[in-house]
Amino acid sequence: MSRLFAVLLGGSGGPGRLAEDHETVFVVADDTVTAKAQAKAKWSGSGRPHVDALMEVDVVDGYAITAVPTSATGDSELVDFNDVPHDEAG
Repeated sequence: MSRLFAVLLGGSGGPGRLAEDHETVFVVADDTVTAKAQAKAKWSGSGRPHVDALMEVDVVDGYAITAVPTSATGDSELVDFNDVPHDEAG
């Protein structure tokens, strides 16, 4: 059964930088091994990524999260917190 995973990736900060970059990606996979591989394929940084953390997302704020196959191709809306008044951004 497919599940949603949030994966925190880490990797090289790039040439000449003594740092590590991070990004969080979401993947749908049947198990953690597959989720890690799919997440690494989404890495947009330089060098090879590694997985710093992985979490199955099955409940958020009291709502059950399920992965259901669909033919929809819609994109998520990006929220730019620079455009949100401070009292709304939290």
